[in-house]
Amino acid sequence: MSRNAEALAVIRARAGDAPVRLGLILGSGLGHLAKAVDGVAIPYAELPGFPHASVSGHNPNLHIGLLEGVRVAVFGAREHYYEKGNAAAMRPALEVLQALGAESLILTNAAGSMRPDIPPGDLMLLSDHINYSGLNPLIGEPTDHRFVPMTDAHDPALRAALRASASAEGIDLKEGVYAWYSGPSFETPAEIRMLKGLGADAVGMSTVPEVILARFLGLKVAAISTVTNMAAGMSDEKISHDHTKAMAPLGAAKLERILRHFLNGLR
Repeated sequence: MSRNAEALAVIRARAGDAPVRLGLILGSGLGHLAKAVDGVAIPYAELPGFPHASVSGHNPNLHIGLLEGVRVAVFGAREHYYEKGNAAAMRPALEVLQALGAESLILTNAAGSMRPDIPPGDLMLLSDHINYSGLNPLIGEPTDHRFVPMTDAHDPALRAALRASASAEGIDLKEGVYAWYSGPSFETPAEIRMLKGLGADAVGMSTVPEVILARFLGLKVAAISTVTNMAAGMSDEKISHDHTKAMAPLGAAKLERILRHFLNGLR
């Protein structure tokens, strides 16, 4: 039995066989949303092939059940490339999500803003991304399916639904381009100036590998960044992981309202 089959067997034994409608991967500050799922929480450690996910402030459990009346699979943590140098770390988890019946994936993350009109505490809906790291989770995939088109990788219909939910909640949800840097060190001011010149609006250390993997698996994708700081050189604030964890809840409260409204619309 493959590791994915073993993980599926554990999940179905604990959560039942009903298909999942949607997957959610939670970034910093949103762990409490996973705990709001009316269902079961399964530690990643009990699921063969699931990520290590050791970043402080994350919740390494898979929550399956109802959230706003929709059956979801909520990943309380992700493994980042910088943890073990594996861009495809989330592939087994996303393959399991697909096998559970999900058609869509909503990603969230913490990011640094390069736009004064998207300050800390605000949100940014990803319209597109720049894989500046040059890494790709499909390197080594032997089939021709590896040649995944990335036009509209961030699904227009999902983005429109999230914008509508934000508007209904009275939340200003701007859109922009997210640049992926591998981390774990933060970017230099010179690198931020370069990324701005390339058309990026925010920068972070996650999400892009998951977008690529999800599109490879045929899942529709949308992503929202919680802005925790201005990018290096954009302000006098001191950037650190502790700062990120402290600031993430400010935007996370708005993001939770958007996600709950969005899920209500799926019922």
